[in-house]
Amino acid sequence: MKDNAQAMVIAAFAADSLALAAHWIYDTAQIDRDFGIIDQLLPPVAGSYHGSRQKGDFTHYGDQSLLLLQHLAENGSFDLERFAGSWQQFFRSYPGYIDSATRKTLAALDEGKSAKECGSGSSDLGGPARIAPLIYWYRDNPDLLIKYAHQQTSLTHTDTAAIAATDFIAETALLVLGGMHPAAAIEQVIEEGIHDIDLDLRLRRSMDTVAVDSRKVIADFGQMCGTSNALPGAVHLILAYQNNLREALIQNVMAGGDSAARGMVVGTILGAYQGMNGLDKEWLTAMRATKDIMKFLEVAHKAHESL
Repeated sequence: MKDNAQAMVIAAFAADSLALAAHWIYDTAQIDRDFGIIDQLLPPVAGSYHGSRQKGDFTHYGDQSLLLLQHLAENGSFDLERFAGSWQQFFRSYPGYIDSATRKTLAALDEGKSAKECGSGSSDLGGPARIAPLIYWYRDNPDLLIKYAHQQTSLTHTDTAAIAATDFIAETALLVLGGMHPAAAIEQVIEEGIHDIDLDLRLRRSMDTVAVDSRKVIADFGQMCGTSNALPGAVHLILAYQNNLREALIQNVMAGGDSAARGMVVGTILGAYQGMNGLDKEWLTAMRATKDIMKFLEVAHKAHESL
């Protein structure tokens, strides 16, 4: 269980780092032309959204997830107000890209709004995609996991689809960590109900796309950041490459658009399923935060074992 739970978190970070170079390039022909097959961590192109980052870095999604993991390791539990303070301080001097949800949340915090009321109305998958550290920490306490996962997402993303995606990711990951195959876990969570009608319908459709080309599926659902576009694409990748985490993450990047958020979801679920053996060791070597991630995970593991 420890192996798979750790792999769940590490795979989410690796997915984000792999996506860094081509993140938010929507033209797949351009990805082919400029990069070829992206099967290793690459630096972003100068002048891109993430042009200030280096090979092995994260996008702003991965950086926020790392901040969350550090918060859990240093504080022993999730505290929304304390985390919001760290998050606010982190972005005041952040050298990378700051998206609309972040800007609006920062402005609300600066106006004096509390962590429970500062979130933007964004429906982007980037908010819920960050929760792998919380799943790791609270995997034996589903009620607390859902409570804190909602708080983490709502800090920046309050749209109902984003909250529904948070539930979906957390519940699916828990079932997979408990030994269920991803396809069965996804089907169960969907059948139990998704609390957003449009997202529910799209996820049900995505379950029928396993045999379809991934680029076509993701283009059809939409390559953009919105949860109702991005999460069905992530589900397709999980189902189509259930036994090959590495290929799932490569195909995710090659499909273009918001590959970082999609990839973090895919990494979370397939990492939980395949464990450390599913991870590309070269990616972990190239990922600049791997030592910190392992250090924080070990602190979390020791705390978990003492409960």
